[in-house]
Amino acid sequence: MALTEVSLKLIIGLCLLFLLVHLTGKKLIDQITPFHFVSAIVLSELVGDATYNKDIPVLYVPFAICLWGAILYIIDYISMKSHLFRKWVEGKPVMVIRNGQVDYEQMKKSRINLNQLQSMLRQSETFSIREVAYAFIEPNGSLSILKKSPYQKTTQEDFRFPEAPVHMPITLIRDGEIIKDNLNELGKDKTWLLEQLEPHGVTHAEDVLFAEWLETDGLFVVPHQCVSKT
Repeated sequence: MALTEVSLKLIIGLCLLFLLVHLTGKKLIDQITPFHFVSAIVLSELVGDATYNKDIPVLYVPFAICLWGAILYIIDYISMKSHLFRKWVEGKPVMVIRNGQVDYEQMKKSRINLNQLQSMLRQSETFSIREVAYAFIEPNGSLSILKKSPYQKTTQEDFRFPEAPVHMPITLIRDGEIIKDNLNELGKDKTWLLEQLEPHGVTHAEDVLFAEWLETDGLFVVPHQCVSKT
């Protein structure tokens, strides 16, 4: 099989898959439902088989991806219009812990055991079932929990603290390169940035691995030499 034909198939497949992911709202990446998980597998098989099978012409790649993309679009459209169809395709959350009690019947339906449930809880920073009031197995297999009141994290509202403004951290330098769009969004220029770097012992942006600005804390800098030493 000619290398040019393989290369052409790979380029076409990559471009169309990238476009398809954007059109489906990145659902194929998140795999938020069993259907999208299966779709991602089918697409990978379609492109893989078409790319390395010399008996399949180049036009098969865009045809297969476009056809499968059209099927995904139609199913998503019907799901938005029909609640019953959405429930059948996407599934629904299963409550495995109710009022602090483990529901073994629902666990059996979800095909998980107690060890798996405890592992999923630990991944959610919950190390004891006694802390959980409600827990759901989501359609994508993840676990959502609501802790009992004594184990919930406290907030500023709980202590009646005055509400403070929230600022988004802005990355200004990454791998020695100044991110001009972020710098412009901050309303600053390169001269200002270099002045902020001086107290950190850095005079050139190329010497910075990572730099992030936070309104309340100022500039956080990770020089390249810090990484090389470790």
